[in-house]
Amino acid sequence: GLGTLFIAQIYGIHLSLADQIMLVVTMVITSKGAAGVPGFMFVILSATLSSAGIPLEGIAFIAGVYRLMDMPNTALNVLGNTLAPLVISKWEGKFSEERHQQALLSMKHSNPSVAQPSSES
Repeated sequence: GLGTLFIAQIYGIHLSLADQIMLVVTMVITSKGAAGVPGFMFVILSATLSSAGIPLEGIAFIAGVYRLMDMPNTALNVLGNTLAPLVISKWEGKFSEERHQQALLSMKHSNPSVAQPSSES
């Protein structure tokens, strides 16, 4: 995304509107399924840069910043992928609170590492 444009500016490479549209298409194709994989941004950025004819060495300019942003981005993407089915099922009226509670209870009983609430007051 913006990293590609930033690297292109560093090298003084002008990207026409057609080049920018091609970058968007490349990023959409290469980023499918990669949202929950930490560090995969470097693979996507490499593919995008090479398809645009921008030197791959430019990744070094933004690697430090991307590394700091990578973990929170991955966590947010996984959270979004987890919550989306819940939101859509509620929106479509297919969510069953009873089945949801049964699933939560079965997870608690089958996984001893999950902290159980204390019954003492």
